[in-house]
Amino acid sequence: MNQLLLWLGRLRELLDMIKFEHTIFALPFAFVGALAATVGPFPWTKYLWVLAAMVGARTLAMTFNRVADVDLDAENPRTSTRALPAGRITIFHAWMMAGAAAALFGLAAMKLGPLPAKLAPLAFAVLLGYSITKRFTAWTHAFLGLALGISPTGAWIAIAGKIEAPSLWLSAGVIAWTAGFDIIYALQDHEFDLQKGVHSVPAALGIPAALMVSRVCHLIAAISWAIFLLLMQATFFAWLALAAAAAILCREQWVMRGGDLKRLDHAFFSLNSFVGPTIFLGYLLHWLLARA
Repeated sequence: MNQLLLWLGRLRELLDMIKFEHTIFALPFAFVGALAATVGPFPWTKYLWVLAAMVGARTLAMTFNRVADVDLDAENPRTSTRALPAGRITIFHAWMMAGAAAALFGLAAMKLGPLPAKLAPLAFAVLLGYSITKRFTAWTHAFLGLALGISPTGAWIAIAGKIEAPSLWLSAGVIAWTAGFDIIYALQDHEFDLQKGVHSVPAALGIPAALMVSRVCHLIAAISWAIFLLLMQATFFAWLALAAAAAILCREQWVMRGGDLKRLDHAFFSLNSFVGPTIFLGYLLHWLLARA
């Protein structure tokens, strides 16, 4: 019994380490991509494998990121209490979870068809590569965006068996949206990044310019999603959802005006968590009405 409680405690620490609940950021967009590619009978099994692929991909990426950054996290007062630098879990346990996540993602890719299986190594490279980009480029935020942004196109491919233009616009929006909110998140490490030579847009350009770049990214995101809806001939509910998501992004930028870090949790966690579900719900209503 004690051993079981020990392992459950470690699992809880591991899931908390990667903020497992934040899978909600990218998962709705993967399902939008899957819905947009779905014609004919609903492929329930494929949707379950898309879900498995998303969970595996994000768990792998975040766990590897924590392992790769353990030295920086230990030196940064904001992150020194995380599970790995604080010693509550070991590197060995983190690698175990990364291996399990990689196996889940690889299995899901094979189950989803020949093209997803062929593209899986490229996805692995993107998912793992992001974690080292902050060591040499300020555009690490765009690489994080790419890591999340491949999910809608990946889900489209899983359902349709091919890449098509609407999925690329949907993914472009996710890339720009992610880069925008990650720049905001990086504001809190501005001084530390300057001291340690860690690359980020706030460290490279300063806080006012970084906020402007973030705003441009979110504008690009809204435009990209609008093009996706146009290509899909979307109806009222999908456009209403996009308008609501755009309003959320405007609110996020307004909250962070001037770079006030007291508002960062509200902007990054609270507001961002509504963007994906809002767009998914609107597109789901459009899709259901269209099929009816």
